[in-house]
Amino acid sequence: MALPNKTIIIIAGPTAVGKTAAAIALAKHFNTAIISADSRQCFKELNIGVARPSVQELLAVQHFFIGSHSIQEEVTAALFESYALQKAAELFVAHDIVIMVGGTGLYIKAFCEGLDAIPAIDPEVRKNIIAKYGSGGLQWLQQQVQEKDTAYYAVGEIQNPQRMMRALEVVESTGQSILAFQKRARANRDFKIIKIGLELPKEELRRNIDTRVDAMLSAGLADEVRSLLAFRQLNALQTVGYAEMFDYIDAKLSLQEATENIKIHTRQYAKRQMTWFKKDKEIEWFLPGDMEKIKEHLAGALS
Repeated sequence: MALPNKTIIIIAGPTAVGKTAAAIALAKHFNTAIISADSRQCFKELNIGVARPSVQELLAVQHFFIGSHSIQEEVTAALFESYALQKAAELFVAHDIVIMVGGTGLYIKAFCEGLDAIPAIDPEVRKNIIAKYGSGGLQWLQQQVQEKDTAYYAVGEIQNPQRMMRALEVVESTGQSILAFQKRARANRDFKIIKIGLELPKEELRRNIDTRVDAMLSAGLADEVRSLLAFRQLNALQTVGYAEMFDYIDAKLSLQEATENIKIHTRQYAKRQMTWFKKDKEIEWFLPGDMEKIKEHLAGALS
């Protein structure tokens, strides 16, 4: 059934740009709820290191896909697509507009356009890859993907261990490049989608990232990571903020070195996010402080 009067407003952009504040402001403006499109904030065991919205922010507006899953579950873009489509349908019963916010480009793409279902991955293949990555590091992972999935290596996020491990486990389990499962025709959605992008000058975003990382350390990131030591091999923890702190706990890095590495890797991640989102010509870009301009644009797009 078509829903011509229903709209998803997507707020996208790099980490630390101000997406959460903008999404909450718009959700209040339209008296609606928020679906998160963040591949890490969905894990209930992760809080400080993923910059989860504060308790006050979560109470201000109803959020979904925040702390909704366990790090022991396999959370994928396909799972998010199914979850978010179902949640949007439920919310559309009471709301004409729903806000989606996040920096995980693949999740947003899956929601808007759909993804091909990738065959089930052999758990032993995944376990073996994670173990070898733990000893060989990113360089080993890159070499394996370059050898076994040349096509993905040429265009993929080769500095992102989660993406690289996913590509490697797919090719080892199916014999096909992960790209072979990303070529389906765009799905037709029965609601309208409006995309807003938030960006900041490079130096301002860098300051935001540095400030956020320092705040994470002050809030107890090291203790949060220590509490997750028993789960360090899980895919959800092969990510910025946790990987570096595991190295600190293992005495491979000083706290200062780990902190600086988190800042560097977060800046690199933000750059990759912007590269992804800038390819989407449907996104209209604004400064996060330009809320009135954003509301004016939305008023026109919704009319």
